[in-house]
Amino acid sequence: MDPAALRNRLVMATSMWREATDEPLPRMPPGDTVQQLQGFELKVVELLFAEATPDTARRVAEKTWDIVHDRPDDDMVKQRVVKGHEELARLAAEGGVAPTE
Repeated sequence: MDPAALRNRLVMATSMWREATDEPLPRMPPGDTVQQLQGFELKVVELLFAEATPDTARRVAEKTWDIVHDRPDDDMVKQRVVKGHEELARLAAEGGVAPTE
């Protein structure tokens, strides 16, 4: 994978983590850089989904879609985001707002 693309993904995920929590960045286990980044992105996505409310579900859907919109459908992070959007849609319905992709 292109180093610039990896760097951009890391910057986006790090920024989202810092916006979502005061917790320090998680430590990544040793290993392949792409796998480490995917693991971190999944942590960010899970954190955002866990903190979503009916009032924030649409914003969370938009943020998480920004991470993966241009990725192939078999990308593991994109698959999790798509599944999470279904959960967010149900959550938003509780508040009368439907998230968009």
